[in-house]
Amino acid sequence: MQGEMNFVIEGGKALSGSVETSRSKNGAVALLAASLLNKGTTTLHRMPKIEEVNRLIEVLRSLGVAVEWHGTSVRIKPPVHIDMGGIDAVAATKTRSILMFIGPLAHVLKKFELPQSGGCTLGLRSIRQHLWVLEKFGLTIETLSDRYRIHNTGLRPAAAILYEASDTATENGLFMAAKIQGTSILKYASANYQVQEVCGFLQELGVSVSGIGTTTLTVEGVADIHKDVEYTVAEDPTDAMFFITTAIVTRSALTIAKAPIEFLEVELFVLEKMGLRYTITDAGVSENGITRLADIHIEPSELIAFPEKIHARPYPALNIDNLPFFAVIATQAQGSTLIHDWSYEKRAIYYTELDRLGAITTLHDPHRISIEGRRELKAAQVICPPALRPATIILVAMLAAKGRSMLRNVYSINRGYEDIAERLRALGARIEVYTDYV
Repeated sequence: MQGEMNFVIEGGKALSGSVETSRSKNGAVALLAASLLNKGTTTLHRMPKIEEVNRLIEVLRSLGVAVEWHGTSVRIKPPVHIDMGGIDAVAATKTRSILMFIGPLAHVLKKFELPQSGGCTLGLRSIRQHLWVLEKFGLTIETLSDRYRIHNTGLRPAAAILYEASDTATENGLFMAAKIQGTSILKYASANYQVQEVCGFLQELGVSVSGIGTTTLTVEGVADIHKDVEYTVAEDPTDAMFFITTAIVTRSALTIAKAPIEFLEVELFVLEKMGLRYTITDAGVSENGITRLADIHIEPSELIAFPEKIHARPYPALNIDNLPFFAVIATQAQGSTLIHDWSYEKRAIYYTELDRLGAITTLHDPHRISIEGRRELKAAQVICPPALRPATIILVAMLAAKGRSMLRNVYSINRGYEDIAERLRALGARIEVYTDYV
Protein backbone atom coordinates (compact mmCIF):
# COMPACT_ATOMS: atom_id res chain seq x y z
CA MET A 1 0.00 0.00 0.00
CA GLN A 2 1.52 3.30 -1.10
CA GLY A 3 0.99 6.54 0.78
CA GLU A 4 0.92 10.11 -0.42
CA MET A 5 2.26 12.42 2.29
CA ASN A 6 0.65 15.84 2.63
CA PHE A 7 1.31 18.92 4.78
CA VAL A 8 -1.45 21.03 6.32
CA ILE A 9 -0.22 24.44 7.45
CA GLU A 10 -1.86 27.16 9.53
CA GLY A 11 0.19 30.06 8.24
CA GLY A 12 0.68 33.71 9.02
CA LYS A 13 2.37 33.05 12.37
CA ALA A 14 5.72 34.47 13.46
CA LEU A 15 8.29 31.85 14.45
CA SER A 16 11.07 32.03 17.02
CA GLY A 17 14.06 30.16 18.33
CA SER A 18 17.09 28.45 16.84
CA VAL A 19 17.50 25.64 14.32
CA GLU A 20 20.68 23.70 13.60
CA THR A 21 21.61 23.30 9.96
CA SER A 22 21.17 19.73 8.76
CA ARG A 23 23.80 17.75 6.90
CA SER A 24 24.27 18.07 3.18
CA LYS A 25 22.04 16.16 0.76
CA ASN A 26 24.40 16.70 -2.17
CA GLY A 27 27.43 15.86 -0.08
CA ALA A 28 25.81 12.68 1.24
CA VAL A 29 24.85 11.27 -2.15
CA ALA A 30 28.29 12.03 -3.57
CA LEU A 31 29.92 10.22 -0.65
CA LEU A 32 27.71 7.16 -1.20
CA ALA A 33 29.00 6.99 -4.78
CA ALA A 34 32.57 7.61 -3.62
CA SER A 35 32.37 4.68 -1.18
CA LEU A 36 32.48 2.36 -4.21
CA LEU A 37 36.11 3.39 -4.72
CA ASN A 38 37.07 1.75 -1.44
CA LYS A 39 37.49 -1.99 -1.00
CA GLY A 40 37.55 -1.47 2.76
CA THR A 41 34.71 -0.43 5.04
CA THR A 42 33.47 3.14 4.75
CA THR A 43 31.51 4.62 7.65
CA LEU A 44 29.70 7.88 6.95
CA HIS A 45 28.50 9.79 10.01
CA ARG A 46 25.60 12.29 10.30
CA MET A 47 23.97 11.02 7.14
CA PRO A 48 20.63 12.68 6.40
CA LYS A 49 17.73 10.21 6.34
CA ILE A 50 16.17 11.58 3.17
CA GLU A 51 14.61 9.92 0.14
CA GLU A 52 17.54 10.68 -2.15
CA VAL A 53 19.87 8.84 0.20
CA ASN A 54 17.36 5.99 0.54
CA ARG A 55 17.19 5.52 -3.22
CA LEU A 56 20.97 5.33 -3.63
CA ILE A 57 21.27 2.87 -0.75
CA GLU A 58 18.65 0.70 -2.46
CA VAL A 59 20.78 0.77 -5.61
CA LEU A 60 23.96 -0.06 -3.69
CA ARG A 61 22.31 -3.03 -2.00
CA SER A 62 21.00 -4.29 -5.32
CA LEU A 63 24.63 -4.36 -6.56
CA GLY A 64 25.63 -6.59 -3.65
CA VAL A 65 27.04 -3.81 -1.46
CA ALA A 66 26.48 -4.33 2.27
CA VAL A 67 24.92 -1.17 3.71
CA GLU A 68 23.83 -0.85 7.33
CA TRP A 69 22.36 2.05 9.27
CA HIS A 70 23.63 2.56 12.82
CA GLY A 71 21.73 5.54 14.17
CA THR A 72 22.68 8.37 11.81
CA SER A 73 25.76 6.54 10.54
CA VAL A 74 25.94 4.34 7.44
CA ARG A 75 28.46 1.51 7.18
CA ILE A 76 29.29 0.42 3.62
CA LYS A 77 31.26 -2.60 2.48
CA PRO A 78 31.48 -3.34 -1.27
CA PRO A 79 31.44 -6.99 -2.39
CA VAL A 80 34.40 -8.71 -4.03
CA HIS A 81 32.51 -8.61 -7.33
CA ILE A 82 29.86 -6.06 -8.34
CA ASP A 83 26.81 -7.67 -9.96
CA MET A 84 25.03 -5.23 -12.28
CA GLY A 85 22.43 -7.83 -13.28
CA GLY A 86 20.24 -7.19 -10.26
CA ILE A 87 20.41 -3.40 -10.19
CA ASP A 88 17.30 -1.76 -8.74
CA ALA A 89 16.24 0.16 -11.84
CA VAL A 90 13.19 1.68 -10.15
CA ALA A 91 15.30 3.30 -7.42
CA ALA A 92 17.99 4.34 -9.92
CA THR A 93 15.59 6.16 -12.20
CA LYS A 94 14.28 8.26 -9.29
CA THR A 95 17.57 10.08 -8.77
CA ARG A 96 19.95 11.88 -11.11
CA SER A 97 22.68 11.15 -8.57
CA ILE A 98 22.97 7.68 -10.11
CA LEU A 99 25.21 9.32 -12.74
CA MET A 100 27.94 9.57 -10.11
CA PHE A 101 28.19 5.78 -10.04
CA ILE A 102 29.81 5.86 -13.49
CA GLY A 103 33.27 6.93 -12.29
CA PRO A 104 33.60 4.45 -9.40
CA LEU A 105 32.13 1.50 -11.34
CA ALA A 106 34.42 2.09 -14.31
CA HIS A 107 37.37 1.05 -12.14
CA VAL A 108 35.97 -2.45 -11.59
CA LEU A 109 33.90 -3.14 -14.73
CA LYS A 110 34.93 -3.02 -18.38
CA LYS A 111 31.36 -2.68 -19.61
CA PHE A 112 28.13 -1.88 -17.76
CA GLU A 113 24.80 -0.14 -18.10
CA LEU A 114 22.95 2.29 -15.82
CA PRO A 115 19.27 3.22 -16.07
CA GLN A 116 18.45 6.70 -17.34
CA SER A 117 18.47 9.04 -14.38
CA GLY A 118 15.53 10.96 -13.01
CA GLY A 119 15.13 13.13 -9.92
CA CYS A 120 13.76 16.65 -10.33
CA THR A 121 11.64 17.41 -13.38
CA LEU A 122 13.49 20.48 -14.64
CA GLY A 123 13.68 20.00 -18.38
CA LEU A 124 16.51 18.64 -20.52
CA ARG A 125 19.68 18.04 -18.54
CA SER A 126 22.38 16.79 -20.83
CA ILE A 127 25.07 14.38 -19.62
CA ARG A 128 27.52 15.64 -22.23
CA GLN A 129 29.67 17.29 -19.57
CA HIS A 130 30.09 13.90 -17.90
CA LEU A 131 30.87 12.32 -21.26
CA TRP A 132 33.41 14.99 -22.23
CA VAL A 133 35.21 14.68 -18.90
CA LEU A 134 35.11 10.90 -18.62
CA GLU A 135 36.18 10.22 -22.21
CA LYS A 136 39.50 11.90 -21.37
CA PHE A 137 40.13 9.10 -18.85
CA GLY A 138 39.28 6.33 -21.34
CA LEU A 139 35.49 5.88 -21.09
CA THR A 140 32.85 5.95 -23.78
CA ILE A 141 29.21 6.59 -22.88
CA GLU A 142 26.35 5.73 -25.20
CA THR A 143 22.97 7.26 -24.37
CA LEU A 144 20.07 4.95 -25.20
CA SER A 145 16.37 5.62 -24.75
CA ASP A 146 16.22 4.19 -21.21
CA ARG A 147 19.81 3.65 -20.12
CA TYR A 148 23.46 4.60 -20.46
CA ARG A 149 25.98 2.11 -21.83
CA ILE A 150 29.50 2.65 -20.48
CA HIS A 151 32.64 1.07 -21.92
CA ASN A 152 36.08 1.20 -20.31
CA THR A 153 38.52 1.37 -23.25
CA GLY A 154 41.64 1.57 -21.07
CA LEU A 155 41.97 4.01 -18.20
CA ARG A 156 44.71 6.63 -18.12
CA PRO A 157 45.56 9.85 -16.26
CA ALA A 158 44.18 12.94 -17.95
CA ALA A 159 43.92 16.70 -18.03
CA ALA A 160 40.24 17.44 -18.52
CA ILE A 161 38.56 20.80 -19.14
CA LEU A 162 34.97 21.30 -18.06
CA TYR A 163 32.74 23.19 -20.48
CA GLU A 164 30.69 24.30 -17.45
CA ALA A 165 31.58 23.99 -13.80
CA SER A 166 29.19 21.09 -13.22
CA ASP A 167 29.20 19.73 -9.67
CA THR A 168 28.44 16.12 -10.60
CA ALA A 169 30.70 16.07 -13.67
CA THR A 170 33.54 17.38 -11.49
CA GLU A 171 32.82 14.66 -8.94
CA ASN A 172 32.82 11.96 -11.62
CA GLY A 173 36.16 13.30 -12.85
CA LEU A 174 37.53 13.09 -9.32
CA PHE A 175 36.29 9.50 -8.99
CA MET A 176 38.05 8.56 -12.23
CA ALA A 177 41.30 10.29 -11.30
CA ALA A 178 41.36 8.85 -7.76
CA LYS A 179 42.21 5.27 -8.81
CA ILE A 180 44.33 5.92 -11.89
CA GLN A 181 47.96 6.01 -10.87
CA GLY A 182 49.60 9.25 -11.90
CA THR A 183 48.68 12.91 -12.04
CA SER A 184 45.32 14.10 -13.37
CA ILE A 185 44.05 17.65 -13.59
CA LEU A 186 40.51 19.01 -13.75
CA LYS A 187 40.39 22.61 -15.04
CA TYR A 188 37.44 25.01 -14.75
CA ALA A 189 36.01 22.53 -12.26
CA SER A 190 33.29 23.20 -9.72
CA ALA A 191 34.57 24.40 -6.35
CA ASN A 192 31.16 23.98 -4.72
CA TYR A 193 30.55 22.54 -1.26
CA GLN A 194 29.77 18.98 -2.39
CA VAL A 195 32.95 18.88 -4.49
CA GLN A 196 34.99 20.03 -1.49
CA GLU A 197 33.26 17.26 0.49
CA VAL A 198 34.39 14.65 -2.04
CA CYS A 199 37.93 16.03 -1.99
CA GLY A 200 38.04 15.75 1.79
CA PHE A 201 36.84 12.15 1.62
CA LEU A 202 39.36 11.21 -1.08
CA GLN A 203 42.13 12.55 1.12
CA GLU A 204 40.91 10.23 3.90
CA LEU A 205 41.25 7.38 1.39
CA GLY A 206 44.89 8.34 0.79
CA VAL A 207 44.39 10.16 -2.50
CA SER A 208 46.26 13.46 -2.80
CA VAL A 209 44.03 16.32 -3.97
CA SER A 210 45.32 19.88 -4.25
CA GLY A 211 43.46 23.02 -5.21
CA ILE A 212 40.42 22.35 -3.00
CA GLY A 213 38.12 25.35 -3.17
CA THR A 214 39.54 26.46 -6.53
CA THR A 215 38.63 25.69 -10.13
CA THR A 216 41.80 23.68 -10.79
CA LEU A 217 42.02 20.33 -9.02
CA THR A 218 45.16 18.20 -9.20
CA VAL A 219 44.80 14.56 -8.21
CA GLU A 220 47.58 12.05 -7.54
CA GLY A 221 45.76 8.80 -8.09
CA VAL A 222 46.48 5.46 -6.42
CA ALA A 223 45.97 2.11 -8.09
CA ASP A 224 44.25 0.43 -5.16
CA ILE A 225 42.25 1.70 -2.19
CA HIS A 226 41.58 -0.73 0.63
CA LYS A 227 41.13 1.18 3.85
CA ASP A 228 38.68 1.33 6.73
CA VAL A 229 37.69 4.99 6.95
CA GLU A 230 35.20 7.17 8.80
CA TYR A 231 33.97 10.53 7.54
CA THR A 232 31.34 13.00 8.75
CA VAL A 233 29.04 14.75 6.28
CA ALA A 234 29.25 18.55 6.45
CA GLU A 235 26.39 21.03 6.83
CA ASP A 236 24.03 21.93 3.97
CA PRO A 237 23.90 25.55 2.71
CA THR A 238 20.53 24.99 1.04
CA ASP A 239 19.05 23.81 4.34
CA ALA A 240 20.36 26.95 6.00
CA MET A 241 18.91 29.04 3.16
CA PHE A 242 15.51 27.39 3.66
CA PHE A 243 15.36 28.65 7.25
CA ILE A 244 16.82 32.06 6.38
CA THR A 245 14.00 32.39 3.84
CA THR A 246 11.41 31.14 6.31
CA ALA A 247 12.51 33.76 8.84
CA ILE A 248 12.31 36.53 6.21
CA VAL A 249 8.90 35.61 4.80
CA THR A 250 7.25 34.99 8.18
CA ARG A 251 8.89 38.12 9.64
CA SER A 252 10.49 36.10 12.41
CA ALA A 253 13.58 36.41 14.58
CA LEU A 254 15.41 33.13 14.01
CA THR A 255 18.93 31.83 14.52
CA ILE A 256 20.28 29.39 11.95
CA ALA A 257 23.07 27.59 13.78
CA LYS A 258 26.18 26.06 12.21
CA ALA A 259 25.51 27.34 8.70
CA PRO A 260 28.31 26.78 6.13
CA ILE A 261 28.91 30.50 5.78
CA GLU A 262 31.29 30.52 2.81
CA PHE A 263 28.49 29.09 0.66
CA LEU A 264 25.96 31.72 1.78
CA GLU A 265 27.91 34.96 1.70
CA VAL A 266 26.70 36.15 -1.71
CA GLU A 267 23.10 35.30 -0.82
CA LEU A 268 23.43 37.31 2.40
CA PHE A 269 25.01 40.21 0.50
CA VAL A 270 22.01 40.36 -1.85
CA LEU A 271 19.62 40.15 1.10
CA GLU A 272 21.49 42.91 2.92
CA LYS A 273 21.08 45.16 -0.12
CA MET A 274 17.36 44.31 -0.02
CA GLY A 275 17.21 45.54 3.58
CA LEU A 276 17.64 42.38 5.64
CA ARG A 277 19.02 42.91 9.13
CA TYR A 278 21.14 40.06 10.47
CA THR A 279 24.28 39.32 12.47
CA ILE A 280 26.84 36.55 12.18
CA THR A 281 28.88 34.84 14.90
CA ASP A 282 31.65 32.32 14.33
CA ALA A 283 30.75 28.67 15.01
CA GLY A 284 34.02 26.92 14.16
CA VAL A 285 34.65 24.33 11.48
CA SER A 286 32.75 21.18 10.52
CA GLU A 287 34.18 17.75 11.30
CA ASN A 288 35.73 17.50 7.83
CA GLY A 289 38.15 20.30 8.71
CA ILE A 290 37.17 22.18 5.54
CA THR A 291 33.73 23.75 5.97
CA ARG A 292 33.68 26.97 8.03
CA LEU A 293 30.52 27.45 10.12
CA ALA A 294 28.65 30.42 11.56
CA ASP A 295 25.46 31.15 13.45
CA ILE A 296 23.24 33.54 11.48
CA HIS A 297 20.76 35.64 13.47
CA ILE A 298 17.90 36.95 11.29
CA GLU A 299 15.78 39.92 12.41
CA PRO A 300 12.35 40.91 11.02
CA SER A 301 13.02 43.42 8.25
CA GLU A 302 11.30 45.58 5.65
CA LEU A 303 12.65 44.55 2.25
CA ILE A 304 12.91 46.31 -1.09
CA ALA A 305 13.48 44.68 -4.47
CA PHE A 306 17.09 44.04 -5.45
CA PRO A 307 18.05 46.65 -8.09
CA GLU A 308 19.78 44.13 -10.38
CA LYS A 309 18.57 40.79 -11.73
CA ILE A 310 19.18 37.94 -9.32
CA HIS A 311 20.94 35.00 -10.94
CA ALA A 312 23.17 32.13 -9.92
CA ARG A 313 26.70 31.34 -11.02
CA PRO A 314 29.24 28.65 -10.15
CA TYR A 315 30.83 29.02 -6.71
CA PRO A 316 32.03 31.43 -5.46
CA ALA A 317 28.72 33.11 -6.24
CA LEU A 318 25.02 32.73 -5.51
CA ASN A 319 24.29 29.00 -5.45
CA ILE A 320 22.00 27.60 -8.15
CA ASP A 321 20.06 25.62 -5.52
CA ASN A 322 19.49 28.75 -3.44
CA LEU A 323 18.19 30.87 -6.32
CA PRO A 324 14.53 29.67 -6.06
CA PHE A 325 14.29 30.98 -2.50
CA PHE A 326 14.58 34.50 -3.86
CA ALA A 327 11.27 34.00 -5.70
CA VAL A 328 9.30 33.72 -2.46
CA ILE A 329 11.46 36.36 -0.76
CA ALA A 330 10.60 38.71 -3.65
CA THR A 331 6.90 38.49 -2.79
CA GLN A 332 7.77 40.31 0.46
CA ALA A 333 10.07 42.96 -1.06
CA GLN A 334 8.65 46.29 -2.19
CA GLY A 335 9.01 46.66 -5.96
CA SER A 336 9.70 44.32 -8.87
CA THR A 337 12.39 41.61 -8.69
CA LEU A 338 13.77 39.95 -11.83
CA ILE A 339 15.07 36.41 -11.39
CA HIS A 340 17.08 34.75 -14.16
CA ASP A 341 17.25 30.97 -13.75
CA TRP A 342 19.46 30.35 -16.77
CA SER A 343 20.59 26.79 -16.12
CA TYR A 344 17.24 24.95 -16.25
CA GLU A 345 14.65 25.09 -19.01
CA LYS A 346 11.62 24.65 -16.74
CA ARG A 347 12.38 25.69 -13.19
CA ALA A 348 11.31 29.33 -13.50
CA ILE A 349 7.93 28.12 -14.73
CA TYR A 350 7.37 26.43 -11.36
CA TYR A 351 7.80 29.79 -9.63
CA THR A 352 4.44 30.84 -11.08
CA GLU A 353 2.84 28.38 -8.63
CA LEU A 354 3.30 31.17 -6.08
CA ASP A 355 0.40 32.90 -7.82
CA ARG A 356 -1.93 30.36 -6.19
CA LEU A 357 -0.92 31.88 -2.85
CA GLY A 358 -1.48 35.47 -3.91
CA ALA A 359 1.83 36.35 -5.58
CA ILE A 360 1.97 38.39 -8.77
CA THR A 361 4.46 36.94 -11.23
CA THR A 362 5.23 37.65 -14.88
CA LEU A 363 6.97 34.82 -16.74
CA HIS A 364 9.01 36.40 -19.54
CA ASP A 365 10.34 33.09 -20.88
CA PRO A 366 11.26 29.68 -19.38
CA HIS A 367 14.27 31.25 -17.66
CA ARG A 368 13.19 34.73 -16.53
CA ILE A 369 10.42 35.82 -14.19
CA SER A 370 9.49 39.10 -12.51
CA ILE A 371 7.82 39.06 -9.11
CA GLU A 372 5.96 42.00 -7.62
CA GLY A 373 5.97 42.80 -3.92
CA ARG A 374 5.09 43.34 -1.23
CA ARG A 375 2.12 40.93 -1.34
CA GLU A 376 -0.05 39.59 1.46
CA LEU A 377 0.03 35.86 0.81
CA LYS A 378 -3.16 33.83 1.18
CA ALA A 379 -3.90 30.20 2.00
CA ALA A 380 -4.42 27.68 -0.79
CA GLN A 381 -4.28 24.01 -1.70
CA VAL A 382 -1.38 23.18 -4.03
CA ILE A 383 -0.01 19.95 -5.45
CA CYS A 384 3.70 19.88 -4.68
CA PRO A 385 5.88 20.63 -7.74
CA PRO A 386 7.94 17.59 -8.82
CA ALA A 387 11.21 19.43 -8.21
CA LEU A 388 12.86 19.86 -4.81
CA ARG A 389 13.67 23.57 -4.65
CA PRO A 390 10.43 24.88 -6.24
CA ALA A 391 8.53 22.62 -3.83
CA THR A 392 10.25 24.11 -0.79
CA ILE A 393 9.39 27.69 -1.72
CA ILE A 394 5.69 26.76 -1.86
CA LEU A 395 6.03 25.37 1.66
CA VAL A 396 7.72 28.59 2.84
CA ALA A 397 4.99 30.70 1.21
CA MET A 398 2.32 28.66 3.02
CA LEU A 399 4.04 29.32 6.35
CA ALA A 400 3.59 33.04 5.66
CA ALA A 401 0.07 32.86 4.18
CA LYS A 402 -2.73 33.54 6.66
CA GLY A 403 -5.17 30.68 6.93
CA ARG A 404 -5.13 26.93 6.36
CA SER A 405 -3.11 25.66 3.38
CA MET A 406 -2.51 22.17 2.10
CA LEU A 407 0.56 21.00 0.20
CA ARG A 408 -0.16 17.64 -1.39
CA ASN A 409 2.31 14.86 -2.19
CA VAL A 410 5.50 16.23 -0.63
CA TYR A 411 7.82 13.42 -1.80
CA SER A 412 9.97 15.92 -3.70
CA ILE A 413 10.60 17.83 -0.45
CA ASN A 414 11.44 14.61 1.40
CA ARG A 415 14.09 13.92 -1.24
CA GLY A 416 16.22 16.65 0.30
CA TYR A 417 14.90 17.54 3.77
CA GLU A 418 14.70 15.32 6.84
CA ASP A 419 11.92 15.80 9.39
CA ILE A 420 11.17 19.25 7.99
CA ALA A 421 7.70 19.44 9.57
CA GLU A 422 9.04 18.50 13.02
CA ARG A 423 11.86 21.05 12.75
CA LEU A 424 9.39 23.77 11.79
CA ARG A 425 7.06 22.83 14.66
CA ALA A 426 10.00 23.26 17.05
CA LEU A 427 10.13 26.91 15.91
CA GLY A 428 6.42 27.40 16.53
CA ALA A 429 5.02 26.61 13.07
CA ARG A 430 1.59 25.00 12.88
CA ILE A 431 2.14 22.17 10.44
CA GLU A 432 0.62 18.71 10.43
CA VAL A 433 1.46 15.66 8.35
CA TYR A 434 -1.00 13.08 7.16
CA THR A 435 -0.89 10.33 4.58
CA ASP A 436 -3.46 9.32 1.98
CA TYR A 437 -3.19 5.59 1.24
CA VAL A 438 -4.02 4.36 -2.25
